[in-house]
Amino acid sequence: MEDRSKVLSLMSRGAALVVKRSKWEEFRALGMEPTYDYCEALGRASVVIDCTPDGSGLTNKREFYEKYADRVRCFLAQGSEFGFGKPFAFGINDTALASTDQFIQVVSCNTHNIAAILKTFAFEGLSSHLKEAKFLCMRRASDISDEKAFIPAPKVATHQEPWGTHHARDAVYLFRTLGHELDLFSSAVKTNSQYMHCIWFDISLDQNITIPDLHEKIQGNPRIAVTYKDMASLVFSFGRDHGKFGRILNQTVIVMQSLHVRKGNEIIGFSFTPQDGNSILTSIAATERILYPDSHEERMKPIESALFKEI
Repeated sequence: MEDRSKVLSLMSRGAALVVKRSKWEEFRALGMEPTYDYCEALGRASVVIDCTPDGSGLTNKREFYEKYADRVRCFLAQGSEFGFGKPFAFGINDTALASTDQFIQVVSCNTHNIAAILKTFAFEGLSSHLKEAKFLCMRRASDISDEKAFIPAPKVATHQEPWGTHHARDAVYLFRTLGHELDLFSSAVKTNSQYMHCIWFDISLDQNITIPDLHEKIQGNPRIAVTYKDMASLVFSFGRDHGKFGRILNQTVIVMQSLHVRKGNEIIGFSFTPQDGNSILTSIAATERILYPDSHEERMKPIESALFKEI
C-alpha cells in the first residue's frame, strides 16, 4: 500500500505494470491492474535494465535472462553486479562497448565518480599518466526515502586485496576494457547521513600538473559539474530544486576550492557523488547505443542538456 502511489503515478504516464502470474490477483485487489506477466514482458523487451539491489541482478541473469538471450537484444544491471557483463560508464569506455555485448554492468555511482575523475585528470586522449590513486568513499547510510538501513554513527568497511573495496576494483575492470591496468585502491566508510556520497581522492601522476591545468581539464568534460558548496546537503538541495526529476545526472560534482596539488604531481581533493543520477545517465546512453547505433549521439542530446556545469 505504501508504494501504490508510485506505481499508479508511473502508470498514469504510460508505464506498464508487470508482475509474476502468482501475484496478479493480489495487485488487482490493491487497485493496480497488471498489463503483462513477468516472463511475457521479458519476451517482448528489446532492452532490460535491472535495478534490483544486493546481487539480485546476477540471480535474475541465471534464473531468467539467459533463457531469453535469443529474444532480448541486451540486458543491463545497475550497481555492484560484478560479473554480470562488460562494465560500462558513459563517457569513460564508450569505445569498448560492442554490438555483441549482450550483458552489461552499469557500474556503481561511486565508481562513476572515481572513473570520471581519473579520465579527466590522469589521461590525455587514450594515454594514461597515472602512477597510482587512492580514494576514500564516504557513503551515505541510506536514501532520503528509505525507512531502514540508517545507522547511528560512522561505520568503516573492511579491505580486500588488492584493491580495498569494490569501488576501486570496478574502476580497474572498467579501464581494462580500454587496455589500461591502473594501480587503484579504495576505502569506504558509511556515514549517518541521507544526503550524498562524498569521495576524497589522492592521484599521483608521472608528470607535473597545476591547479589551472586541472580547471582546464574539468572545463573540457561536459559530464563533470563543479561547485563551491562544501556541504552535501547544499548540493543535494540544488539537485532536488533544479535537477531532472530532482536528480543530478552528472558523473561527479567536484568541490573546486578543495583541489590541491602536492609535490607538483599529486592531485588531492573532494567530490560529491550524484547517487543514481550518473547510473541512470549511463543506462540511457547504453540503451540508445543498442537500439539506435547510427543516431545514439544525437538522441542523447536532450538528456545531456540536463547536465550542470556548476552547482
